[in-house]
Amino acid sequence: MAEPRAIHGGLFVVERGEARLLAGRCTSCRDLHFPREDECPYCGADAEACSVGPGATLKLFTVVRTAPPGYRGPVPYGFGAVELDGTGLCVLGRLTEADADRLRVGLPLHLVVEPLFTDDAGQAVLSWAFAPEGA
Repeated sequence: MAEPRAIHGGLFVVERGEARLLAGRCTSCRDLHFPREDECPYCGADAEACSVGPGATLKLFTVVRTAPPGYRGPVPYGFGAVELDGTGLCVLGRLTEADADRLRVGLPLHLVVEPLFTDDAGQAVLSWAFAPEGA
């Protein structure tokens, strides 16, 4: 069986057993952005790589019940705006919880890397998502 692969390079890593998103921090205004770019999307200055996570807080959410074009993962799935703890950075991402009754604004989350689907060659494709704390 083939080794799992990331859905797209440069989005996430696992450091010491914890998932992290690969963000950029502007060398001038110091703002964070995700996904990482070499230049700050806010002021145009150079940006350096940094990792953020795994702790986060749910800010907004919905449940997606119909797969969008090109999506090969399971449905339904939660989708939300999530703030990474201690950073002020908000990102949009998939949630591992799909039951709207178990989601709420302010819910503590943690970043995870998990298989999203298996490609046509039988290789597991990994992606990042946010899971409720304790899940």
